[in-house]
Amino acid sequence: MKTRHARLLLPLLLAAATATSAWAQDAIKIVYHLNEGIQQASRAIGNIRNHLNADPSAKIVVVTHGPGIDFLLEGAKNMQEQPFAGAIGELASRGVQFRVCNNTLVSRNIDPNKVVMEAKIVPSGVAEVARLQAREGHAYLRP
Repeated sequence: MKTRHARLLLPLLLAAATATSAWAQDAIKIVYHLNEGIQQASRAIGNIRNHLNADPSAKIVVVTHGPGIDFLLEGAKNMQEQPFAGAIGELASRGVQFRVCNNTLVSRNIDPNKVVMEAKIVPSGVAEVARLQAREGHAYLRP
C-alpha cells in the first residue's frame, strides 16, 4: 500500500515543486499610477527606488495622466527645485518604463515634444492602467 501511495504522491510533489520554482522565477509586474502632480511623483520615485532595491527583478511601469504627467515634461523640477531628469534617467536605466497620457497632452495643449525621451505616449493613461492590470497581470500601486 505504501508503494502505491508513493507512486501517486511523487508526481504531485514534482508538479508542485516545478510550479513553485517557475513562480519564484517570474518577475513581479507592477504599474505605478500617478495623476496628482509633482509631490506624488517625488514620493513615487522614492518608492520605486526602494522597490527595485528590494526586488531588482521587478518589472515596473509608471503610467501618468492629468497633473501626474508634469514630472515627465522637459525641465520639470521637484519641490526642492532639483530636476527630475536625473532620477528619470536612473530609473529608466534600471528598466522602469514611463507612459504619458495623450488625452492629457491634448486637453492641456502640451506639445508632445515636451515629454522626456524616456517616456512613451499612450492614447489614454487610465486605459493603459486597466490594460496592464487586466491583460498583462500587473499589480496596482498608487504612491
